[in-house]
Amino acid sequence: MSRVGTEEARTFQTDVVIVGAGPAGCVLGGLLARSGVETMLLERHATFDREFRGFAFQPSALRIFDQMAVLERVLDLPHERISRFKLELYGRLYTFVDFTTLSPPHDFVLSIDQPPLLRLLVDDAERFETFEFRPSTVVRDLLVEDGSVVGVRATDREMDEELTIRSRLVVGADGRYSTVRQAADIDPGLVDTDFEVVWTKVPGSASHEIQVRINEDGQLLYFGLGSDVQLGWLIEKGTYPDLREQGIEAFRDQIAAVDPRLRPALAESLTSFDQCSLLDVSPGFTDEWVRDGLALIGDAAHVASPLGGQGNALAIQDAAVLHAAVVPALRRESGVLSASSLEPYAARRRPAVRRILDMQLLGQRAISMLVTRGDDIPAVIRQTIAKAGATAATVGPVSRRLRDLIAFGPDPVDVETALFDLESATEDPPPSPNQQS
Repeated sequence: MSRVGTEEARTFQTDVVIVGAGPAGCVLGGLLARSGVETMLLERHATFDREFRGFAFQPSALRIFDQMAVLERVLDLPHERISRFKLELYGRLYTFVDFTTLSPPHDFVLSIDQPPLLRLLVDDAERFETFEFRPSTVVRDLLVEDGSVVGVRATDREMDEELTIRSRLVVGADGRYSTVRQAADIDPGLVDTDFEVVWTKVPGSASHEIQVRINEDGQLLYFGLGSDVQLGWLIEKGTYPDLREQGIEAFRDQIAAVDPRLRPALAESLTSFDQCSLLDVSPGFTDEWVRDGLALIGDAAHVASPLGGQGNALAIQDAAVLHAAVVPALRRESGVLSASSLEPYAARRRPAVRRILDMQLLGQRAISMLVTRGDDIPAVIRQTIAKAGATAATVGPVSRRLRDLIAFGPDPVDVETALFDLESATEDPPPSPNQQS
């Protein structure tokens, strides 16, 4: 990275600026670094030590980690392996997806805390001299000249310094509330939903499976992670203030009515609504993913629903496909990358993501009916319809198609490793955590 211009301490020039060091940004940064592309990854937070909601990484993400030669080190971090997706529906257990029938080592869903994973990905990318990571750097606006995005304006909060970073491409990887997307005046295309999820975490033995439990007392999501279980309680949209007004004890009782086994852990650990967070599950799909000098990936381009744990996998697949489009374009063109050179990325990913989001919307409509209108349907009819649908989804061919769709998506993605320039690494890969002294 070089400093240019009259204000040397404030102005930088690089090939690619990535805004947001989540899974998509970190994977893209690593792929570009391996390919000899000057890359600056900006993150508004000072460290990765903060709360993340997304713990699930589908087999498609594992395959990309494997092709980046980091999977072995990732699996040395504390994690859980989810081999099946199960649903308990009105007392009956259904297995929707069985990942053990896939080929190893991509035959499970990885459940892992994001901070150590992201730190590992950044540390690996920093082996390459063309990569720079800048935490505590808040992007405020885009630089636009003659209709093309040519960089970003940012603030280095640690140094209390204003930065101008000029680039040939800006990548918005900054999530559902993307500053880059907002600065570009691109509509997120959110689809309104009539329910929300209240997330909390309690100690308890991990289920090792993503689960949903639905009965007459409510709908509860589970996500095991080490010694904790993340719980998602489904509520009608706009009713969270009413839930809080009833008090934390009443909330614990509601959850325990669905799963009495949780009562001791809830009584011990869930003592305040400060330990809860409200998740908007409205999915979104922007009309514009690329323009001259700009690309959006992950939730900045398409907001995933939490159903099926697809968000991280979709974002990482975006990063791999964008890498395959960007590196050749940077090598054959000069100046700002045109929208036409970025369009192969959007043209490939849009149909695949659209299909996943449509599948999630279908599931959300079914859940919405239970959350908002379940009491209007007689219990016998409601249970019969729900069980018939669950049974149909677990039939052999249907279950296998669902497995493949959830595991790898409708268009499985591989990393273009032929674009790598691994000789540019300044050091060998760092040892895995279990090998460090």
